[in-house]
Amino acid sequence: MDWIKYFKNTSWKLEFIVPAGQESFRSITRSYYRGAAGALLVYDITRRETFNHLAGWLEDARQHANPNMTIMLVGNKSDLSHRRAVSREEGEQFAKENDLLFLEASARTSQNVEEAFLKTAEKILQKIQEGVFDVSNESSGIKVGYGRPQGTGARDGTVAQSGGCCS
Repeated sequence: MDWIKYFKNTSWKLEFIVPAGQESFRSITRSYYRGAAGALLVYDITRRETFNHLAGWLEDARQHANPNMTIMLVGNKSDLSHRRAVSREEGEQFAKENDLLFLEASARTSQNVEEAFLKTAEKILQKIQEGVFDVSNESSGIKVGYGRPQGTGARDGTVAQSGGCCS
């Protein structure tokens, strides 16, 4: 299962841009960090070099994004643990040292794919409720009321969902 296809058919009003981790996309991705409230940094647990590049991608994100951006580190291909080149503990340690959320997932089996997005969205919502993000300023990456019918508020902590986006 592909990460994009998975969320294309949901009713959540989240926008994800997935330019891939290749160096050729690096200059393009810098512009996407601006105005982002969250990001997923994904590495392949079967390819050590993808894990080794995380520090550079994280540096880019922190340099070009809102300092309050929520970042989830995802070790992908957990279904191929027999070919593992990066231990779960290494991923957890990198996440802990860099104040990132962490989990391992499999885009192929969809294990923890939804969880990665939901945990990131929950953390962003928590930051909104705590006043970390200025929701009146769209440069925070938050667009209040986007996709919601008039009159429904989310200030009480609830997340409004409707089928208008991707159904």
